[in-house]
Amino acid sequence: MSDYSTLIAGLSVAQQAALGSGASFWTTKAIGTIPAILLTDGPHGVRRQSGAAGDHLGIGASEPATCFPPAAGLSQTWDPELVQRIGVALGEESVALGVQVLLGPGVNIKRDPRCGRNFEYYSEDPLLTALLGAAWVHGVQSRGVGASVKHFAVNNAEHDRMRASSDVDDRTLREIYLRAFEYVVREAQPWTVMCSYNRINGVYAAENRWLLTTVLRDEWGFDGVVVSDWGAVRDRSAAVAAGLDLEMPATGGVTDADVVAAVTERGLDPAVVARAATRVARLATRANETDATARSFDADAHHRLAREAAGRAVVLLKNENDLLPLAPSALAVIGPFAQAPRYQGGGSSHVKPTRVDIPFEEIRSLAAGHQVTYSPGLATDSADDAEALRADAVRAAAEAETAVVFLGLTAEQESEGYDREHIELPTDHIDLLRAVVAVQPRTVVVLAHGGVVRLAPVADLAPAILDGALLGQAGGGAVADVLFGVVNPSGRLAETVPVRLEDTAAFLNFPSENGHTSYGERIFVGYRWFDARDLPVTFPFGHGLSYTRFDYSDLELVEGPEGVTTRLVVTNAGTRAGREVVQAYAALPGSRVSRPPRWLVGFAIATLQPGERYTVEIPVRRKDLAYWDVRQDRWVVESGEYAVSVGASSRDLRVDATVMVGGDDTAVPFTGESTLGEVMADPVAAEVATAVLAAAGPAGVSGTALGVDLLRMVASIPLERMVGFSGGRITRAQLDELLAAVNAARS
Repeated sequence: MSDYSTLIAGLSVAQQAALGSGASFWTTKAIGTIPAILLTDGPHGVRRQSGAAGDHLGIGASEPATCFPPAAGLSQTWDPELVQRIGVALGEESVALGVQVLLGPGVNIKRDPRCGRNFEYYSEDPLLTALLGAAWVHGVQSRGVGASVKHFAVNNAEHDRMRASSDVDDRTLREIYLRAFEYVVREAQPWTVMCSYNRINGVYAAENRWLLTTVLRDEWGFDGVVVSDWGAVRDRSAAVAAGLDLEMPATGGVTDADVVAAVTERGLDPAVVARAATRVARLATRANETDATARSFDADAHHRLAREAAGRAVVLLKNENDLLPLAPSALAVIGPFAQAPRYQGGGSSHVKPTRVDIPFEEIRSLAAGHQVTYSPGLATDSADDAEALRADAVRAAAEAETAVVFLGLTAEQESEGYDREHIELPTDHIDLLRAVVAVQPRTVVVLAHGGVVRLAPVADLAPAILDGALLGQAGGGAVADVLFGVVNPSGRLAETVPVRLEDTAAFLNFPSENGHTSYGERIFVGYRWFDARDLPVTFPFGHGLSYTRFDYSDLELVEGPEGVTTRLVVTNAGTRAGREVVQAYAALPGSRVSRPPRWLVGFAIATLQPGERYTVEIPVRRKDLAYWDVRQDRWVVESGEYAVSVGASSRDLRVDATVMVGGDDTAVPFTGESTLGEVMADPVAAEVATAVLAAAGPAGVSGTALGVDLLRMVASIPLERMVGFSGGRITRAQLDELLAAVNAARS
C-alpha cells in the first residue's frame, strides 16, 4: 500500500474524500493523476449499460454480452475448473466492454429457499460456495479485471434488506456465513469486497469495524477496496472510520462534504480518509494497467462455453425405467418455457444476451426428422382459453411417443428485491402435468427456476425429471443435448429439495420481524438441518443421476500435516462415458460441541469411459474439520476418530472409513464459574479434583438420596458455589488451590 500513497500526496482532504464516492451510477471520479474506473454487474454476464445514465434494477438498456448460467445453475456443475473458465470469459468480455471491476461473485449462503436473490448465490454449503467463488475470482482477475465478492455479510433475505439486522452468534457466523468469504479472500485475493445493506447484530455492514477491519483486513489479510452495495451507506464518515473505502453510486458530492466536515468539526482522523483514498487510487491505477485495446470478444466461442456449462449444470433428478436418454421419435413439447425460456434472474444482474437458444427448436433439430409438435398448454395472457390450451396439449401428448413438459417459475414470481412467500410451483403447472401424464406415461419434466421449489407433486407424477435451475442463454441447447444423450448428465444439486417448506431450518425465523432476523437454527443450515433432525427430503443435497453407473471401492484415509487425504477407486460400471461428482463428508461422533451428523469436506470429479477404473484423491484440509471455539475466538481441530463417508450425495454414501486426527486443542483455564461437571469431564483435571472432593465434598454426594443421582445433579454447579453447597467443608482458599492445581496439571 505504501507504494501507492504518493498518488494522493498532493490531494486535499476534500479531494481525498471525493475519491471515496462515485462520479455516476457506475463510475468513480478522476482526480489529479488518478483515473476513473467503471464498475458494473454481474456474476453471470457483463451488464454494461448504454449511455451516461444507469440503474441498479436492470431497467435501462445494456450492451449485448454472454449470459452464462447464473449461480443457481452453475453451482450444479460442482466444477471449479469450469467456473474458472467462465470467469476468464467474463474477464475478456469486461475488457472488451470497458468494464474494470465486475461485481461478483455472490457467495452468500442459501439459508432459506424463499430468498428472492438465491438465484445469484451458489449453495447452502459454505465449502462448495467457497471453491466455486474462488475459481470465479481467479478467472476474472486473470484478465486484469477486478472482482467484487459480495454481499459481505449475512445477507440472506431481500425483505427489508436495507434495514434489518441479521442476529447471529459468532460460531454460526464463522462456520457458515463468513467461511466462503474467508476462503475467497485468502485464496483468490479479490481486488474488492462489497459490503451488504443489512445490519449484523445491530450494526450496519458499512459501519461495522469488526467486520470490515478486524476480520476482513487484520485477520484475513485483505488489501483491496471495500465498496458499498449501491445505496448501502447511511453515515459515510462512520463507514470510512469502520473501513469502507468507496461509496457507490454518486451522491452529488453530499457525502464527500460530510466526510470533510467530520474531519474538521467532529474529530474524524484524516488518516482514515487518506487510507481509503489510497486504496481507491491503487485500485484505479491497477485497473487501468490492463490492455483495453480489444473492443470485441468471441461471442460464438463464449456461447459454446455457455452451452457446455449449462449441459453440466443439468441435474437428472429421476429416471424411471431408463426413460432417458430419448431416441429420436415423435415428441410433444409442452409449456411456454419451451418457446420463451426462463434462463436468468431478475434485477441488477439481468444480462442482455448475445443470443438465446430456444429449447423447442433445439429439440426439433436433434429429433432427426421425427415429428415434434409444440403446445403451450398454459395460459400466459388473460385472454387465453386455459382449458382449450390444456386440452390441446393433452391431445398432442397422447399422439406422441413421449411428452416433454417444461415447468417452473416466471420472472415475476422470483426476483431481487423481494422474497417468495412459498416454494410451490404454480397450480396450473401441476394440473397440466397431471393431465399429460394421465394420457402419456412416457413424460419428461424440464424445470426452470431460480430458487428451490417443492417437487414432491412432480416426483409423484413424472417418471423422468431434469432440473436446470437457471441455465443461461445456451440452456435450450443444453437441455436438448441431455434429453437425447449427446451429454450424459452429471449435475448435482447444490441445495436440498425439502418435502415441505415447514421442514426447512429457518422456517420460523424468516423473514425479519421488527427489523431483526434471528438465526436461531445456528449452524444447522440446509442438509445439516435435515440430517440432524432425520427429516425426509424429496431430493438430497448433492443428488444427481447419470445415464451410466458408478461403483465406489477401496477407500483409504491418510492423515498428514495439512489434513486428511481421501483416496478411493471409482469405476464406471455402465455402458456410457460419464462424469461422477465424488463427495466426501466427515463426522465426529462424540464431539464436545454440537455438530451436524456429517458435513461436506471435499469433492472431486471423475470422467470415465465404460469399464474404466480411476483412483480419486480428495484432499481434506484440517480447517474443514475444525469448529470455531467461542471461548478462544479461533478455529480448533478437535482430537478424535473422524468418520469419512464418500458417495454420490449427502444421503447416498457408498464407502466409509475412520481416521485418528490429532487436535490442536489448548486447555481453556478453569475458573470459579466452571462447573463441577466440566472439571470432571477432563481426565487430567478430574484426577486432581477427585482427591479434594472425596476428602471435603458434601456428604452423600455419591449416593441416591432423594431419589436422584446426586453426582449428576451437582455436575451443573459452578465451582465457586461449592463453598456454600459443601456446608463450609470446602473453603474459598481450598477452591483457589484446587483451581491452581487443576490448571497447572493441564498446562
